[in-house]
Amino acid sequence: MLRIAIAAALLATPLVAEETKEQSCQYQAEVVAAIQKARLDRVKERDVPQAVADTGPTWPDNYNAAIPLIVPWVYEQKMRDVRKKDLGAAWLELCLLQ
Repeated sequence: MLRIAIAAALLATPLVAEETKEQSCQYQAEVVAAIQKARLDRVKERDVPQAVADTGPTWPDNYNAAIPLIVPWVYEQKMRDVRKKDLGAAWLELCLLQ
């Protein structure tokens, strides 16, 4: 949970003036969903940043810096939760509450 708070705090303030909190949270949720997909695809934890980059994500490049911060949180989740839960949606909800 601490990692979520750290990553969310780092990303909560939009870096681009035109970017709203909602847009920032949505991009963060997309990053989490991509990491979740990598875990479901059995990508090794250390290889996730490259695996996500190889998918050609559409979020702004500055969100790639959060990947190493969020990967441990996703990989600590029980696999049954990773399979059944939408971690991106959970992240979006928490982000919007901050």
